[in-house]
Amino acid sequence: MASVVSPVIFKEFCPLYYLLNAIPTKIQKGFRSIVVYLTALDTNGDYIAVGSSIGMLYLYCRHINQMKKYNFEGRCESITFVKLLSCFDDLVAVGTASGRVAVFQLVSSLPGRNKQLRRFDVAGIHKSSITALAWSPNGMKLFSGDDKGKIVYSALDLDQGICNSSLVLEEPSSIVQLDYNQKVLLVSTLQRTLLFYTEEKSVNQVGTQPRK
Repeated sequence: MASVVSPVIFKEFCPLYYLLNAIPTKIQKGFRSIVVYLTALDTNGDYIAVGSSIGMLYLYCRHINQMKKYNFEGRCESITFVKLLSCFDDLVAVGTASGRVAVFQLVSSLPGRNKQLRRFDVAGIHKSSITALAWSPNGMKLFSGDDKGKIVYSALDLDQGICNSSLVLEEPSSIVQLDYNQKVLLVSTLQRTLLFYTEEKSVNQVGTQPRK
Protein backbone atom coordinates (compact mmCIF):
# COMPACT_ATOMS: atom_id res chain seq x y z
CA MET A 1 0.00 0.00 0.00
CA ALA A 2 1.42 3.36 -0.99
CA SER A 3 2.20 5.71 1.86
CA VAL A 4 0.23 8.94 2.11
CA VAL A 5 2.41 11.96 1.44
CA SER A 6 1.45 14.97 3.54
CA PRO A 7 1.04 18.23 1.59
CA VAL A 8 3.94 20.67 1.56
CA ILE A 9 3.13 24.07 3.03
CA PHE A 10 5.19 27.00 1.83
CA LYS A 11 5.81 29.80 4.29
CA GLU A 12 7.33 33.21 3.76
CA PHE A 13 9.73 34.52 6.38
CA CYS A 14 10.16 38.26 6.81
CA PRO A 15 11.31 40.70 9.49
CA LEU A 16 8.73 41.43 12.18
CA TYR A 17 8.56 45.14 11.52
CA TYR A 18 5.44 45.56 13.65
CA LEU A 19 7.47 44.26 16.59
CA LEU A 20 10.77 45.98 15.84
CA ASN A 21 9.13 49.34 15.23
CA ALA A 22 7.68 49.24 18.75
CA ILE A 23 11.18 49.01 20.28
CA PRO A 24 13.30 52.19 20.28
CA THR A 25 16.70 52.01 18.62
CA LYS A 26 18.10 54.69 20.98
CA ILE A 27 17.21 56.23 24.33
CA GLN A 28 18.25 59.51 25.85
CA LYS A 29 19.93 59.38 29.24
CA GLY A 30 20.89 62.85 30.39
CA PHE A 31 23.00 64.34 27.60
CA ARG A 32 23.91 60.91 26.21
CA SER A 33 22.19 58.98 23.46
CA ILE A 34 22.39 55.24 24.15
CA VAL A 35 21.94 52.61 21.44
CA VAL A 36 19.47 49.86 22.33
CA TYR A 37 20.62 46.32 21.46
CA LEU A 38 18.31 43.29 21.50
CA THR A 39 19.99 40.68 23.69
CA ALA A 40 17.54 37.85 24.46
CA LEU A 41 14.45 36.27 22.87
CA ASP A 42 11.75 33.74 23.70
CA THR A 43 8.36 33.02 22.14
CA ASN A 44 5.23 30.95 22.69
CA GLY A 45 1.73 30.96 21.27
CA ASP A 46 0.71 34.01 23.29
CA TYR A 47 3.78 36.25 23.60
CA ILE A 48 7.08 37.31 22.09
CA ALA A 49 9.54 38.37 24.80
CA VAL A 50 12.59 40.46 23.85
CA GLY A 51 15.32 41.47 26.30
CA SER A 52 17.49 44.51 25.70
CA SER A 53 20.84 46.02 26.62
CA ILE A 54 19.12 48.78 28.64
CA GLY A 55 17.47 46.38 31.09
CA MET A 56 14.03 46.70 29.52
CA LEU A 57 11.89 43.66 28.71
CA TYR A 58 9.60 44.15 25.74
CA LEU A 59 6.62 41.79 25.80
CA TYR A 60 4.45 41.60 22.70
CA CYS A 61 1.01 39.99 23.06
CA ARG A 62 0.24 38.17 19.82
CA HIS A 63 -3.55 38.06 20.41
CA ILE A 64 -4.19 41.77 20.89
CA ASN A 65 -1.12 43.08 19.00
CA GLN A 66 0.04 45.12 21.96
CA MET A 67 3.54 45.80 23.31
CA LYS A 68 4.20 46.18 27.03
CA LYS A 69 7.43 47.07 28.82
CA TYR A 70 8.86 45.77 32.10
CA ASN A 71 12.12 46.64 33.80
CA PHE A 72 14.24 46.02 36.85
CA GLU A 73 14.37 48.63 39.54
CA GLY A 74 17.74 50.26 40.16
CA ARG A 75 20.63 50.32 37.76
CA CYS A 76 20.25 49.72 34.07
CA GLU A 77 21.93 46.48 32.96
CA SER A 78 21.70 44.14 30.03
CA ILE A 79 19.15 41.31 30.00
CA THR A 80 20.91 38.08 29.05
CA PHE A 81 18.09 35.49 29.12
CA VAL A 82 14.29 35.37 29.07
CA LYS A 83 11.99 32.37 29.47
CA LEU A 84 8.22 32.34 28.96
CA LEU A 85 5.73 29.89 30.44
CA SER A 86 2.00 29.51 29.86
CA CYS A 87 0.29 27.46 32.56
CA PHE A 88 -2.63 28.57 34.73
CA ASP A 89 -1.02 32.02 34.70
CA ASP A 90 1.36 33.52 32.16
CA LEU A 91 4.89 33.88 33.55
CA VAL A 92 8.15 35.27 32.24
CA ALA A 93 11.53 34.84 33.94
CA VAL A 94 14.31 37.32 33.21
CA GLY A 95 18.06 37.12 33.95
CA THR A 96 20.66 39.89 33.71
CA ALA A 97 24.39 40.32 33.22
CA SER A 98 25.02 40.85 36.95
CA GLY A 99 23.09 37.76 38.03
CA ARG A 100 19.74 39.27 38.92
CA VAL A 101 16.72 37.03 38.24
CA ALA A 102 13.10 38.14 38.37
CA VAL A 103 9.78 36.50 37.57
CA PHE A 104 6.83 38.53 36.27
CA GLN A 105 3.34 37.10 36.77
CA LEU A 106 1.38 38.69 33.94
CA VAL A 107 -2.13 40.13 34.00
CA SER A 108 -4.83 38.12 32.22
CA SER A 109 -8.30 39.18 31.09
CA LEU A 110 -9.61 35.62 31.39
CA PRO A 111 -11.91 34.83 34.35
CA GLY A 112 -10.17 33.35 37.39
CA ARG A 113 -6.72 34.39 36.20
CA ASN A 114 -4.26 36.89 37.67
CA LYS A 115 -5.56 40.48 37.62
CA GLN A 116 -2.52 42.33 38.97
CA LEU A 117 1.06 42.34 37.73
CA ARG A 118 3.35 40.80 40.33
CA ARG A 119 7.12 40.40 40.43
CA PHE A 120 9.19 37.85 42.33
CA ASP A 121 12.94 38.31 42.83
CA VAL A 122 15.40 35.46 43.22
CA ALA A 123 17.65 36.16 46.21
CA GLY A 124 21.16 37.33 45.35
CA ILE A 125 22.82 33.92 44.96
CA HIS A 126 24.02 34.50 41.42
CA LYS A 127 26.92 36.94 41.12
CA SER A 128 27.56 36.67 37.39
CA SER A 129 25.71 36.66 34.07
CA ILE A 130 22.62 34.45 33.77
CA THR A 131 23.04 32.04 30.85
CA ALA A 132 20.07 29.66 31.18
CA LEU A 133 16.57 29.47 32.69
CA ALA A 134 14.15 26.52 32.87
CA TRP A 135 10.57 26.25 34.18
CA SER A 136 8.66 23.28 35.52
CA PRO A 137 5.43 22.80 33.52
CA ASN A 138 3.24 24.06 36.40
CA GLY A 139 5.30 27.22 37.05
CA MET A 140 6.11 26.29 40.65
CA LYS A 141 9.80 25.67 40.01
CA LEU A 142 12.39 27.81 38.23
CA PHE A 143 16.01 26.81 37.65
CA SER A 144 18.64 29.40 36.75
CA GLY A 145 22.25 28.93 35.67
CA ASP A 146 25.11 31.40 35.30
CA ASP A 147 28.45 31.65 33.53
CA LYS A 148 30.34 30.63 36.70
CA GLY A 149 28.59 27.25 36.85
CA LYS A 150 26.06 27.93 39.62
CA ILE A 151 22.53 26.50 39.36
CA VAL A 152 19.83 27.91 41.62
CA TYR A 153 16.43 26.37 42.33
CA SER A 154 13.58 28.76 43.12
CA ALA A 155 10.28 27.50 44.55
CA LEU A 156 7.40 29.84 43.73
CA ASP A 157 4.09 30.04 45.55
CA LEU A 158 2.09 32.37 43.33
CA ASP A 159 -0.94 32.38 45.64
CA GLN A 160 1.10 33.45 48.67
CA GLY A 161 3.49 35.66 46.69
CA ILE A 162 6.57 33.78 47.97
CA CYS A 163 9.80 32.85 46.20
CA ASN A 164 12.39 30.75 48.07
CA SER A 165 15.74 30.12 46.37
CA SER A 166 18.72 27.89 47.09
CA LEU A 167 21.93 26.77 45.37
CA VAL A 168 21.52 23.16 44.22
CA LEU A 169 24.55 22.53 42.01
CA GLU A 170 27.87 24.14 41.16
CA GLU A 171 29.85 23.19 38.07
CA PRO A 172 33.44 24.23 37.20
CA SER A 173 32.40 25.78 33.86
CA SER A 174 29.65 27.97 32.45
CA ILE A 175 26.08 26.68 32.19
CA VAL A 176 24.89 26.78 28.58
CA GLN A 177 21.52 24.98 28.73
CA LEU A 178 18.90 23.85 31.26
CA ASP A 179 15.74 21.80 30.77
CA TYR A 180 13.46 20.31 33.43
CA ASN A 181 10.91 17.50 33.34
CA GLN A 182 9.62 14.85 35.74
CA LYS A 183 11.95 15.76 38.64
CA VAL A 184 15.02 15.58 36.40
CA LEU A 185 17.07 18.62 35.39
CA LEU A 186 19.13 18.37 32.23
CA VAL A 187 22.29 20.48 32.56
CA SER A 188 24.75 21.28 29.80
CA THR A 189 27.98 23.13 30.54
CA LEU A 190 31.00 24.01 28.46
CA GLN A 191 32.62 20.78 29.66
CA ARG A 192 29.89 18.17 30.05
CA THR A 193 26.17 17.25 30.05
CA LEU A 194 24.53 15.69 33.10
CA LEU A 195 21.19 14.70 34.59
CA PHE A 196 20.48 16.09 38.05
CA TYR A 197 17.81 14.17 39.96
CA THR A 198 16.18 16.81 42.14
CA GLU A 199 14.61 14.45 44.67
CA GLU A 200 17.71 12.34 45.33
CA LYS A 201 20.13 15.26 44.77
CA SER A 202 22.22 12.91 42.61
CA VAL A 203 24.11 13.48 39.35
CA ASN A 204 24.41 11.18 36.34
CA GLN A 205 26.85 12.32 33.65
CA VAL A 206 25.94 11.80 30.01
CA GLY A 207 28.97 10.25 28.29
CA THR A 208 32.47 9.86 29.72
CA GLN A 209 34.69 12.23 27.79
CA PRO A 210 34.80 15.97 28.53
CA ARG A 211 33.88 18.35 25.73
CA LYS A 212 36.71 19.87 23.76
